[in-house]
Amino acid sequence: MARTTGSHAGITGPRVRQAALRLFAQKGYAAVSMRAIAAEVGVQAGALYNYTPDKESLLFDLMRVHLEELLAQADFGAEADPLTRLRQFVEFHIRFHADRPDEVFIAYMELRNLSPENFAQIEALRRRYEDRLETILRDGAKQGVFAIEDTKIMTLAIIAMLTGVNTWFRSGGRLSLDQVVAQYWDMVRRAVGAE
Repeated sequence: MARTTGSHAGITGPRVRQAALRLFAQKGYAAVSMRAIAAEVGVQAGALYNYTPDKESLLFDLMRVHLEELLAQADFGAEADPLTRLRQFVEFHIRFHADRPDEVFIAYMELRNLSPENFAQIEALRRRYEDRLETILRDGAKQGVFAIEDTKIMTLAIIAMLTGVNTWFRSGGRLSLDQVVAQYWDMVRRAVGAE
């Protein structure tokens, strides 16, 4: 299939993904057509199929790339004590997601639009990230550093709390990101019963 005159795969492909990301986050996946994405990029709708087989594949790819980047950067030093690793997790999670509000919105709110096969792949990536936190919590509970009844519930509660920062935090607002991280660390520390 021929490309539109003046288009370049290395430029247009990322522009297609950025336009889809922005539109999905602003309007919701169901309300965005391939034609709207094409208009945003400045190409004909048919040209999009040079970069993605269909709209769901585009959504899946956005989620997958986000989660793979998250996992690639999420290193909490297995040799450190559980309290230090938990603090690293809290800071990393907030800072990583603060710069990616559209990716976070899509990763959590648009899962229902994935086929069962694609959902299973995204869920497996999410579980790998959750497992990293649960391992920290389990290690801390075993060592008596944390007082936790159910590490799975605590894992999900902490991730939900930390991810919620994206719904209200704005750079230049009342609190700096450093202040937010410090306050959330204090809340998480108390939630796990750490001194």
